[in-house]
Amino acid sequence: MVVALLALVSACAEVPLPHTVKPAKRQVSATPTPTPTAVSRDNTAELGIPGSYQIGRRQVTFTEPGHSGPTGENLGARVLVTVVQYPVALRSDGQAVHGPFPVLLFAPGFMQCGGPYSDLLQAWASAGYVVATVNFPRTDCSVGTAADEADLVNQPADMSYVLTRLLALNAQPQGWFSGLVNRDQIGVTGQSDGGDTVAALAANACCTDQRVRAVAVLSGAEWPPMPGRYFPRQAPPMLFVQGTADTINPPWMSLQLYQADTAGIRYYLDLLGANHTGPYWGTNPVEQLVVRVTVAFLDRYVLGQAGALAVMARDGNVAGAAALISDGRLPP
Repeated sequence: MVVALLALVSACAEVPLPHTVKPAKRQVSATPTPTPTAVSRDNTAELGIPGSYQIGRRQVTFTEPGHSGPTGENLGARVLVTVVQYPVALRSDGQAVHGPFPVLLFAPGFMQCGGPYSDLLQAWASAGYVVATVNFPRTDCSVGTAADEADLVNQPADMSYVLTRLLALNAQPQGWFSGLVNRDQIGVTGQSDGGDTVAALAANACCTDQRVRAVAVLSGAEWPPMPGRYFPRQAPPMLFVQGTADTINPPWMSLQLYQADTAGIRYYLDLLGANHTGPYWGTNPVEQLVVRVTVAFLDRYVLGQAGALAVMARDGNVAGAAALISDGRLPP
């Protein structure tokens, strides 16, 4: 899996973010102004509907203090560059409405940052989710040949740390993030090695974060070096998305996770003929299908919208393109 992924990365690894992290500056920082991206065609915003909101963007740098990792390794400080895209709702008088909104943390794949996933991330944000993309210090798009996939065991804790810091900023009486998110509406998602990361965050005894209400694992797997056991107790609702033609994360890896979760609510979106990155990179019919199903899943289990299940069933079952199954049933 690693060899094949390295070959893929060498051909299409993302250009690093235009941000240089200097180890001496261990402060929380943010760009001074948001960069709105026009998505909605009017000022009407409806939570849970893609395209309802315009989008603001900030880059924040958190420094996680040195600590022991889940395998006992003594880790130094970890610099976590986090890109936050958030919904901007406008009243009829043109004034912005400032949350609170649900929050969704995203973990990119090996040697990636958020760039290749930009259409997917913007779609989530335009549906009313505050989307925070965590760039990991040893596996993101900026590390090049120094990338160390073995560091994946430490990434679930990075996600939890970023969530803690974001909630702390949210609780401050002033600031751009003040009151922006609903601390009781938290989802996480990730793709490839990022999918492995959030699967551990949701379901491995080493790294479980009880604040998470729903998890979408996009072409992910169990990561064998994780020291804990998977699904020792009921996990939050989980959606596993997998292409049948994926040679980097073969379908059996996603199915292993999906079938191991015998006590919780779980869904499996089978993407017929899809490869490892096509459903998540760029705008295409499969990516748009993934947008609709993931948003409906989050609407149901993060926002609590019961009617979203019908949307999942409708948009997840498309003849010749996709099948959505649940409760341990296998793809047709």
